[in-house]
Amino acid sequence: MRRAAAVLAVAVLTATGHAAAQTATTGTPQALFTKQIVDDRGAAAEIRDALKARRIFVDPDVTFAELTGDGRQDAIVRVDSGGAAGAIAVFVFSADGASKLRPVYRNQRLFRALTATSGATVTVRTPRYGAGDELCCPPSLLERTLTWSARSHRMVLRGTRTVPRVT
Repeated sequence: MRRAAAVLAVAVLTATGHAAAQTATTGTPQALFTKQIVDDRGAAAEIRDALKARRIFVDPDVTFAELTGDGRQDAIVRVDSGGAAGAIAVFVFSADGASKLRPVYRNQRLFRALTATSGATVTVRTPRYGAGDELCCPPSLLERTLTWSARSHRMVLRGTRTVPRVT
């Protein structure tokens, strides 16, 4: 009788553990932003289709920062190729004082993009290669600086410059 109760308890715990793990996975920022991008009509069809087919994915390392001045955290989301191309798209999502999350910045034609924040500024860097440069070692990076525009309710490009790659 004890053995049957023990087996039943293990079966219940295993089933509960599996259900809890499933909920934790589907409730992640990665899952949320994958859905947001797939449902976004402004997202490139290639990005939406590849996300649906799981050929690419939302980077699990979503960055949260207060970018808009509304007192709420906004999200900087990278879409990754899973291969040598690295991050191929960057989205910024914000509720901008509203109740619904929406994309306030999209750049969907990137290669090996890196993102950083400093205060309310987002920086997107991509490698700049010359003839014969190896994939690992671009001599410079194109750096785009973005900040919030209260007038247009979007992240806007404030500057672009080429910087030497730090080794």
